[in-house]
Amino acid sequence: MAERAAGVIFFFLLISAAAAVNRPTKFEYLKLPLLHKDTFPPTPSQSLSSDIRRLNTLYSSLGHRSTTRSAKLPLTSGAATGSGQYFVDLRLGTPPQRLLLVADTGSDLVWVSCSACRNCSSRPPNSAFLARHSSTYFPYHCYDKKCRLVPNPTGVACNHTRLHSPCRYEYSYSDGSETKGFFSTETTTLNASSGRPVKFRNLAFGCSFEATGPSIAGPSFNGAQGVMGLGRGSISLSSQLGRRFGNKFSYCLMDYTLSPTPTSYLLIGRSTAVNDPKKVNYTPMISNPFASTFYYIGIESVHIEDVKLSIRPSVWAIDELGNGGTVMDSGTTLTFLAEPAYRRIVQAFKQLVTLPEADEPTVGFDLCVNVSGESRPSFPKMSFKLSGNSVLSPPSGNYFIDTAEDVKCLALQPLTTPSGFSVIGNLMQQGFMFEFDRDRSRIGFSRHGCGKP
Repeated sequence: MAERAAGVIFFFLLISAAAAVNRPTKFEYLKLPLLHKDTFPPTPSQSLSSDIRRLNTLYSSLGHRSTTRSAKLPLTSGAATGSGQYFVDLRLGTPPQRLLLVADTGSDLVWVSCSACRNCSSRPPNSAFLARHSSTYFPYHCYDKKCRLVPNPTGVACNHTRLHSPCRYEYSYSDGSETKGFFSTETTTLNASSGRPVKFRNLAFGCSFEATGPSIAGPSFNGAQGVMGLGRGSISLSSQLGRRFGNKFSYCLMDYTLSPTPTSYLLIGRSTAVNDPKKVNYTPMISNPFASTFYYIGIESVHIEDVKLSIRPSVWAIDELGNGGTVMDSGTTLTFLAEPAYRRIVQAFKQLVTLPEADEPTVGFDLCVNVSGESRPSFPKMSFKLSGNSVLSPPSGNYFIDTAEDVKCLALQPLTTPSGFSVIGNLMQQGFMFEFDRDRSRIGFSRHGCGKP
């Protein structure tokens, strides 16, 4: 997975299911509602720790490896659990079985916890995918060419003379976590924007019979039964379904502090929010051959109150070894920036913020202010000039967050790992519709139409 330790705020992806077809239909897109159930978790410092663990696992992957139709799915925040990831309520198999998966733009493989039990009455409901209970489950043969798309365990021979010789995969993570199982194919059922249920056959996924370690079996996983990879690789959900929906997907993360919390969406296919090009900024989707899973963008400069900060362009560049650059990530909560840029930004904010510093700053945050008595505290405007002459100007609520009563902190962190990359986290993305257009290699973003796809 390129792969998931944890962040802080996160969402549940609820995929509606029903009967369906496998031929082209008249629907335009698949629509998954994103709902947020809670505000910022009670311990932001723990959130920061989770983000750092997540980034370490993401960094470990460096050096490895026509018709406009679309589809829509729902996301609900699980901020109360503090795991910082998206969850997907996926219906898999025939008849459909409901499973909760982590939705991850930073990984490719779709995998679920599996059980080979014959009499499964003793298992808690929805705790694993029961392969024997599905009439459409089928593991790939180890000599099938698709078996080459996943890492295979060493020392396990493929017996091509046997009828049943499944494709085995084995994933290991930097924190010692590991998942093993059979690379398989199954049927999943989704609802289209027209309300018509659509059945997708031959979804490639990992049927995991062993998952160990904190990233995928510890508290940060919060009871999920697997991972839904949305990365750029050929086996991700966005790639497998994208071929049928114009090879693009988008999402909208609404402000989780509002009450009642507005609905957000993940769309697979055409986004009506980008119908008017005048309301959309586009920036090129940059490729990194050393990390083909991630969605890279190019930062050219940072402005505070329209004043360009003195940051060398090389701070944002990807070097010849694939290090550096900036990634859009749905699973990291805070935004992590290369340290030279981070220090300049913090310095500029300290000079311009007029509010008093907090008496007890939140651990792990370099700039915290006391907002007691301020009904609507004002903060300097920050913007990022991106490649393609586009500008990302998030509202201050995306980068100054509540960490304690009457305390707001700058939700940026320094990137100190030489081999890492900067990350635009999901807090910074709130209130925007982001469209990932794979055919045109570009990412569009707009403040218009978010929540109204």
